[in-house]
Amino acid sequence: MTSQTARTPNTPTPEQIRRAPKVLLHDHLDGGLRPGTVVELARAAGYSQLPETDPEKLGIWFHEAADSGSLERYLETFSHTVAVMQTRDALVRVARECAEDLAGDGVVYAEVRYAPEQHLAGGLTLEEVVEAVNEGFREGESLARAAGHRIRVGALLTAMRHAARSLEIAELANRYRDSGVVGFDIAGAEAGHPPTRHLDAFEYLKRENNHFTIHAGEAFGLPSIWQALQWCGADRLGHGVRIIDDIEVAEDGSVRLGRLASYVRDKRIPLELCPSSNLQTGAATSYADHPIGLLRKLYFRATVNTDNRLMSHTSMSNEFEHLVGAFGYTLDDMQWFSVNAMKSAFIPFDERLAMINDVIKPGYAELKSEWLFRSTAPTSGYAGEEG
Repeated sequence: MTSQTARTPNTPTPEQIRRAPKVLLHDHLDGGLRPGTVVELARAAGYSQLPETDPEKLGIWFHEAADSGSLERYLETFSHTVAVMQTRDALVRVARECAEDLAGDGVVYAEVRYAPEQHLAGGLTLEEVVEAVNEGFREGESLARAAGHRIRVGALLTAMRHAARSLEIAELANRYRDSGVVGFDIAGAEAGHPPTRHLDAFEYLKRENNHFTIHAGEAFGLPSIWQALQWCGADRLGHGVRIIDDIEVAEDGSVRLGRLASYVRDKRIPLELCPSSNLQTGAATSYADHPIGLLRKLYFRATVNTDNRLMSHTSMSNEFEHLVGAFGYTLDDMQWFSVNAMKSAFIPFDERLAMINDVIKPGYAELKSEWLFRSTAPTSGYAGEEG
């Protein structure tokens, strides 16, 4: 008799990947607009600096401009999306479409981040920005539910690391912590802008028992990770891919972890890995060479994320398709990444547990059982008699 293991498909299909319940922890609101929405909002705002006004060509431009191997050049593309997100209606629309798009891709829980300080040019206050985005997320959740998809979206408020408003944004995040905001982040170019410059914000959040993640170890390296953890006390690492620099693999395949890498693994510190984005910014050279493969084998708390869906021309399904192709990942691996992410979310423990036990695990169990119901050839030529 053929074993169940042999009969069970080893590789999920693209359609199964799309339907699988996925969890997203690192996604930027201003990096995930639909190209058509950018064009329409630019027209409504009188913004004439777009490099293309045809949505398809504009989507290609964003991807190619971001695909430079430089984090600084990658970040330049955001000047266009931020420019069209300066009114309440624009923010509501972008947030609504974000929730709808993620839900349609099988994401059941997402934490989407944005910097309120970057959306004040049209006269909005910080509070009005947060309330508009929250409204959009709730509308998107409702529309997704009506379309047969379930998603929950929490907001992460980001402070720009080159600016000086981090404490103000941290206080804002704390005021809205029971109204859709689940945590805080700092983002922007790492080089020259260490996280320790924002210690007052992190110390405030710790006193308030609030959650925060820090962009670290994307383009800069181990010092950025060390500061984010040991000086600032980050709950998670935004990217953290450069932790690979503290891991040595010998010719015989044996692995030695440095003290920082050991600390990250031992403490189960979540890594918000973003494969496609990492390729674009030069943190990895190919999907097959991406550190996520080794980090998965070593059982780090690795998670899979999109970062910026517009600039990377990606989705959670696309990210997993690349990883399935590069590493032969199965539905079991996808479930492992998804449970890792849900364990690391900034919502209460009982809600995380319910999402894992009542949504994620049952969803993967159903997908993994589908092979039992596929049409197959008869196992023998005997038609059989009753009894």
